[in-house]
Amino acid sequence: MPDPVDPAVYARMRAIAQELWPLADHLDGFWGVEIGASGPFVMMSPVGRHEAITYRVVRQLEEQIPRTHPGTDVIAQSGTEIEDPSIGRMRRPDAVVVPLHVLDDSEGTVDAGKIHAVVEVVSKNNPDNDYVEKVADYPAMGIPLYLLVDPRKGVVFTYQDILPGSNGPRYDRISEYAFGDTVPFGPWLIDTAGFKRYSA
Repeated sequence: MPDPVDPAVYARMRAIAQELWPLADHLDGFWGVEIGASGPFVMMSPVGRHEAITYRVVRQLEEQIPRTHPGTDVIAQSGTEIEDPSIGRMRRPDAVVVPLHVLDDSEGTVDAGKIHAVVEVVSKNNPDNDYVEKVADYPAMGIPLYLLVDPRKGVVFTYQDILPGSNGPRYDRISEYAFGDTVPFGPWLIDTAGFKRYSA
């Protein structure tokens, strides 16, 4: 569980992140800025199979949301930066489920407390960011559902049911699936038959 962060400290981290964004825009490839446990950092957004899996998950969620959230403006999409200044975190999940009006009302990052679910696809070179840091950050941010897809191993994890604890909020229910399974994720089902593992 991330410790509470002094607003002045987070303001300084946020200012550093603001300075990093233009730098990230000038680097080759797709780069983003996050604020994690060690502060602001620039990270490369993987492409190829990583993005193919993200696309498949978003497409499946978009197909099911009209049934699971009828009459609402809830959508699934990638590329949203979310933050919770109280714990000093700004993250850029691979995909989120969020009401469209929340995006309309934001000119930058989105309040993490408005997010219904997040999706992360593990990259080859930084798995601890998804398996350790974000497993702690997302429940602390109040995000009720977390889908973690790992193409290195061909496995999928779902995290849900936030419980308070002596070390802060945590996900109580963690379930593991293999590529090829149909994965229950909150009110949705994610067919992983088309997911491909990374090559060795």
